[in-house]
Amino acid sequence: MMRAINPATGEVVSEHDEHSPGELERRLGLASVAFEDFSRRSFDERASLMRRAAALFVEEREELARLMADEMGKPVTQGLAEVDKCAAAMQYYAEHAPLFLADESVKTEAKKSFVAFRPLGAVLAIMPWNFPLWQVIRFAAPALMAGNVGLLKHAANVPGCALAIERLFRKAGHPEGVFQTLLIGQDAVGNVIDDARVAAVTLTGSTEAGRKVAARAGQALKKVVLELGGSDPYVVLRDADVAHAAAACVAARLVNAGQSCIAGKRFIVERAVLGEFQQRFLEGMAKARVGDPRDPATEVGPLARVDLRDALHRQVTQSVSRGARLALGGEMPGGRGAFYPPTVLLDVRPGMPAFDEETFGPLAAVVAAADESEALGLARSADFGLGAAVFTADRRRGESLAKDELFAGACFVNAQVKSDVRLPFGGIKSSGYGRELGSFGIREFVNVKSVWID
Repeated sequence: MMRAINPATGEVVSEHDEHSPGELERRLGLASVAFEDFSRRSFDERASLMRRAAALFVEEREELARLMADEMGKPVTQGLAEVDKCAAAMQYYAEHAPLFLADESVKTEAKKSFVAFRPLGAVLAIMPWNFPLWQVIRFAAPALMAGNVGLLKHAANVPGCALAIERLFRKAGHPEGVFQTLLIGQDAVGNVIDDARVAAVTLTGSTEAGRKVAARAGQALKKVVLELGGSDPYVVLRDADVAHAAAACVAARLVNAGQSCIAGKRFIVERAVLGEFQQRFLEGMAKARVGDPRDPATEVGPLARVDLRDALHRQVTQSVSRGARLALGGEMPGGRGAFYPPTVLLDVRPGMPAFDEETFGPLAAVVAAADESEALGLARSADFGLGAAVFTADRRRGESLAKDELFAGACFVNAQVKSDVRLPFGGIKSSGYGRELGSFGIREFVNVKSVWID
């Protein structure tokens, strides 16, 4: 049984039976049959279906935002933005897929030689709850436009979101089996990866989950893309616009109640501007309105589950016990739900959970650095490499640091790290490998085929 529990109230939202072995087998068979037809359809046909799906997301944006609020606590204003971002991504790939996957001529001794990009088959997506629509669409839009079919194993606490995506793709006219939700538990995932009808796997989740999925996919010799955890450093140099940097850092830490792989987590500040930054940062964090995710005025909703809230609190208390200074929040609230206050720890150093681990919630770690060199060293010292940012008045210097000195898949200058459908997204080190989005994302799940004609 899959049960969605409202993290703001603790009440059961919905319950869904898991698919039986027979139903799972039926759905895998449908995917195999659907691929044979769908992969042969033209880009124009697939684009028409994708555009219709985008329009349906927009039509139902308020209902979808409320569903996310109820199942995982996302404030409705952020939920509406997520729905709109999904629709834009679908429109983007409907327009650009023919260009990204066009045959590429290569001059050789042959009369004609070129590279073609052809779909692989069924792609299994193992997705998390934190962006329950966006995480799915950023795999599904390029995969389907390339001619693949999708199988979604979503997080157990957002079954309504998973079923809504399947319903909207079907309503848009996608043939049966082209996109399906699998209501299965973790114990069934390995067998699905092994199944010969599954061609590739994509996972967004924890580093631990990534290792397990990569090992299983590796045994089956199947392509896998992993977008895993992050501990994004935001480096504030002495010449930065501190007011702007502090505001961007607050926004980066509190997006989705801090439950984002690319949320800013470690704020590494040169001592020359540390005092001013801390004051402005604390003021911004303290002003954030925590409350009912269905209230449009709410900026920070609850964490998605009580156990996640408890784990975050342990990271706070353990960091304090090792010398961090609690400057804001950090107290377990009473009452219903999985709420946790915006929390700021100062004097954070390596060896503390707030520095070394991914913190999935509204916990900010402020780290002092003597100079730029130490700041960059601290930024690089974590075992993650998903996103990073640097704030400086010297844009040319910032560009150089982002390009050559910050080790991450996405490096931003004077701005909050975010995903953008036009740019590749993914990490290095313990943050995974492979890319989503942009032209790189759609080419992850295709056969890059050389064709030689004499």
